[in-house]
Amino acid sequence: MYSRYVALGDSQTEGIGDGDEVGGYRGWADRLAAALAGTNPELLYANLAVRGKLAGEVRAEQLGSALALEPDLATVVAGLNDLLRPKFDVPEVVGHLEAMFAALTGAGATVATVTFPNIGKITPLARPLVPRVLALNAAVRAAATRHRVRVVEAFSVEVTTDSRIWSADRLHASPVGHALIAAAMAHVLELPGSDDSWTQPLPVLPRPGLVRATGTELRWIANFFGPWIGRRIRGVSSGTGRTAKRPDLGPVLLDEVS
Repeated sequence: MYSRYVALGDSQTEGIGDGDEVGGYRGWADRLAAALAGTNPELLYANLAVRGKLAGEVRAEQLGSALALEPDLATVVAGLNDLLRPKFDVPEVVGHLEAMFAALTGAGATVATVTFPNIGKITPLARPLVPRVLALNAAVRAAATRHRVRVVEAFSVEVTTDSRIWSADRLHASPVGHALIAAAMAHVLELPGSDDSWTQPLPVLPRPGLVRATGTELRWIANFFGPWIGRRIRGVSSGTGRTAKRPDLGPVLLDEVS
């Protein structure tokens, strides 16, 4: 039974896609914390994640704070922002992840992480990046094995590419997706009542026609891909000036994530 949970990472762990700037973001880590609190009402939870962070930034800016909170459970999810950059280096990225794995497990925490889904099935423009995903996933698995880190395997699970679990920007999980990630984490952590039902496909929907599918792609390029490229060119990060939403350990209020 866990009593001190700390989440490290980027926008997915912050909860982008599950809520909004007005009402706040929930996300899979908040949902997992609620599940943990169901087994231990005395659970304390902190979320240090900040959107837009690279793996090295997560290590530099969050690891020290996480260790100071003395967690007995930590989740580390980072690397996708690195993967999308032109100068992507697998050993460098996984070196940062492994350093966090080593430090947290060395301090006595159970640690969990994820592999990344087949992004080529989520958006056609990302197909050239699939070899990067495969290389990163392989390196994450190897590092996790060395430090006895629990791993949620996403690439081989078909539901992780279902459009319904992704927000309109195709970069962040939707509320359905965040709930799925939380269930996957609960399963890999062997929480009471968890199982592999998160791997099951969603109900089948009719395939869109060519005109509708083309329109969807064009709108995505105009509304999300184009602005994202613009930010990369300008060197602007979505996390600039932002701080963690939950930097200190505190009790979980179940109505926060209902």
